[in-house]
Amino acid sequence: MLKWLIPTVVLIGALLIIDQAETCNEAVCGSVVSKCLLTKSCNCDLKNCTCCKDCFNCLSYLYSECCSCVDMCPKPNDTGSVLSKKVSYNRWNSIIFPVDIDISQFEPKKDYIKLQMQGAEQEVVPKPNVITINCTVAFWSQCMSWSKCKTSCLSMGSSSYRWFHDGCCECIGQNCINFGIDESRCSECPLKDEVLEELTEDDFDYGEDEDYSDNEMDPKMD
Repeated sequence: MLKWLIPTVVLIGALLIIDQAETCNEAVCGSVVSKCLLTKSCNCDLKNCTCCKDCFNCLSYLYSECCSCVDMCPKPNDTGSVLSKKVSYNRWNSIIFPVDIDISQFEPKKDYIKLQMQGAEQEVVPKPNVITINCTVAFWSQCMSWSKCKTSCLSMGSSSYRWFHDGCCECIGQNCINFGIDESRCSECPLKDEVLEELTEDDFDYGEDEDYSDNEMDPKMD
């Protein structure tokens, strides 16, 4: 009887460990999971994985700990396919930084203007109409043409994009202002001098002949 008791205890312990690993940690994941559910960033099946990129970016560094909350943790037999999809995440580098927005600009205009003089000794108080939100931008690792930058950012769901003349492409989120970061930060761009000499102007497609009045995205060229 003892020889059957030990394997049974081991099996029960293993099941408890697996169940604990797949249980959602609400204390840690509650806030970020709520945000991802509201934005529907993780609203897909892990098999077709149409939202894996958005879900990975939304959960950010908590992905491995909170993926069970949205049923997006890789299964043992899916490890190979999921790992192959993670290669695409290395194709760009995302940066999140805070921006201040004055919400009074979006309020109805008042019939009067209130002025308040401030002396040199007075302490500057926080503006009640200014809120801070996170701006997310993504820099593609490799250089690309102007038209490919537009297409790539459009496929990521970006609201606008910035293309630098060294070939670097920056995709900009909807909460950003002034076209994100005014600096080329692509890890593998610009290309080395010997590679640039082999490329023609057509390879970069500066886009002077493109129509800038389209409503798909807002372009910015530097």
